[in-house]
This record gives sequence, structure tokens and C-alpha cells, in this order.
Amino acid sequence: MNVSVIEQVMQRKVNPPVPMGSYDPSDVVFLLKDLSNVNLEKETEEREHAIQSGVHYSEMLPVEYHPTDEYIALFHETLEHSAAKVALAAATVAEMILRKQGPPPVLVSLARAGTPIGILIKRYIKMKTNRDLPHYSISIIRGKGIDENAILYILQQHGADARLQFIDGWTGKGAIRHVLMDACRMLEERYGIRLDDDLAVLADPGQCSATYGTREDYLIPSACLNSTVSGLMSRTVLRDDLIGPEDFHGAKWYKEWSESDLSRYFVDRISSCFAEVSDLAQRQAEDALLHPPAVTWQGMKDIRSIQEAFGIDDVNMVKPGIGETTRVLLRRVPWKILIDSPDNPNLKHIMLLAKDRNVPVEVFPGLTYSCCGIIQSVKGGGE
Repeated sequence: MNVSVIEQVMQRKVNPPVPMGSYDPSDVVFLLKDLSNVNLEKETEEREHAIQSGVHYSEMLPVEYHPTDEYIALFHETLEHSAAKVALAAATVAEMILRKQGPPPVLVSLARAGTPIGILIKRYIKMKTNRDLPHYSISIIRGKGIDENAILYILQQHGADARLQFIDGWTGKGAIRHVLMDACRMLEERYGIRLDDDLAVLADPGQCSATYGTREDYLIPSACLNSTVSGLMSRTVLRDDLIGPEDFHGAKWYKEWSESDLSRYFVDRISSCFAEVSDLAQRQAEDALLHPPAVTWQGMKDIRSIQEAFGIDDVNMVKPGIGETTRVLLRRVPWKILIDSPDNPNLKHIMLLAKDRNVPVEVFPGLTYSCCGIIQSVKGGGE
């Protein structure tokens, strides 16, 4: 690739970020266009029909779920029960990142589930090394790709050879990992920009990543809620009439929900456990270096068996893992929920949401994940 091509793209105009979100600005910079004043929300059934009729999900937003008092109580109970466990997973990922060769990385979390995880990793690394790594949150959209302007902005700030570490909350089928891999390949082919497509996650039940805290499909408390645990940010939006050639992908900042915001509380609570888990995290990271974990994409094998069992043609109708099942219950039209065992302690909020929405739950023997959500076809049945 001609050097002038890289120089040219590095000089391309990108609109600078505006302050967004409820996190401390020192924790993260959102590279997103503020669409707070645009009416983008659609009711669940209307949005589901639009998606299944061919409208891309990134062109509209779901109406955010307002949790009941019982559900919020369950979030707090889960957080207290699992804070040390989540801290260990975040610390282990951070230790693995620190052991990679090359310069200190720029942390790039994928909005929005990756954002609190990126903050935790940034905070752990600062505690451990006293290095305050830059951390950005950017958009990546299945079927559309990564926000190229956001990547270019980061490289313009930190150099064309900056080491970017991508971060997300968890893996399901591995769809976003595939989008990231394709995006990195495209950036190299188009501009000669080489990025590491490694995706660091807290939980990797789909076995799609080599940088993870655990492969157990357990409840990460931030998966329970939407914007009120993600800096009051919406999902990301990409629509030609709203996003210009110099813009980042868009999102809304729900300032009106500030009284319900638990975003800082969540990362503060997890961070408070870092000192006690640091030694174990270091040992786990060193073991992973000595015995590199295999990326088997085991999760997709599960999905195929579920598709066969229920006659589902579209793989996108099957959402595996606790995080993805929660999303199905919060913002899609669920057909049914599959679980590995009715005694699984990680499924309390899933069972509560399913009961609230009158969604049937059934045991599916041999499930790799704790649970799996299946989206209702607007044509009827589970196809």
C-alpha cells in the first residue's frame, strides 16, 4: 500500500466528538454523534415487524424497558453476589492485554455493552501500572460494519501505528467478532491500516475469542439493564439522513433518566474488588499465555442444533447466552426461551422477565449456554 494513501486517509476530516454520557469523562470518550433530539424509538411489535420486513435494526431504536422495583432489586442482589466474580474476569482480561507485545494499547470498547467493561479494564490497568490508557467507545453494527470515522479519529489522535484493543461484554454466536474481523481486513485492503481484530470480552461462552475472563455463561449484572447501566446511552444508530460523511455513527443520550442511572455505581462497585482478585487474575492470565485457549466457535454448533430442532431458517432469530437472551426479552418479540437447567442460579432475571412478558420457557438438553432466546416470527410460529 502506497504510504501516501495512509497519509491521505489520516488527514481526512472527521467531526470531533462532543461530550456525551453520564460516565466520568476520564473513564471514556464516546465517539458518537448526538441524536438526542431525534425521535427514533419504535414500539416493540412495530420495530420487530420492520426488522423482519427488511428494515435494518440500526435505523431505529427500541423503547427502553423501564424496570420494575422487583427487577431493580434483583440487579442489586446480583451485583452484590457477583461483584468479585466480574472483577476477576475484568482483571484477568486486563492482565492478558498487559502481556501482549507492543506499545501500551488504546482501549476501544464496542458501544454499548462493551463500554462499562472497557472502563473496568482501564481502571484495573491504572491501578496495576499507574498508566492511564486512552479509552474510546465506538459503534459497530451487524450488517453495516464498524464506524470507520471513529477508527480514523483514534488513529489521527494516537498515530497510524497505534495498537488498538477492542473490547466487548460477551460473545453469543460470534457475529460481532466476525464483523470486527471483516472490518479490520477491509481497512488493511483499502488503506493499508493494520489492526488487531482480537476482541477482549468478560465472558466467551461461544468460544469465539482468545482474550476472555471466563467461558462460563453467567450473568454479568450490566446485561440486566439498558441505558441506565451504560452511561445513559442508547444503542447506536446508522441512517443516511442523519449521519453525514464526516460524522460518527449516532446515539441518544437519555439525560431525562439520570435519577435512575446506575452506570457509575456499577463500575465503582466492581472496581472496589480489584485489589482482592489481582493475584488470581495474574495467575490466570499467565496460564492462558502458557496454554493458549482454542477458538472453536462451539456456540455456532449449538445454534445449528437449535435451528434443526425448531425448524428455524434465519440464524439471526436465535440469540444464545444470558446477555443476548436478556436483550431478546427487553427489546424484541420473544417466541420462547431455552434454558440448560431450571436450577441455574444465573437465570433469575431471565425467569422474571419471561414471566412478566408471558414467554414460555423450556429445558433444552445439552445446551452449551445457560439459555437461549428465540425471536417470534411475524409470520407466526418459530420460523
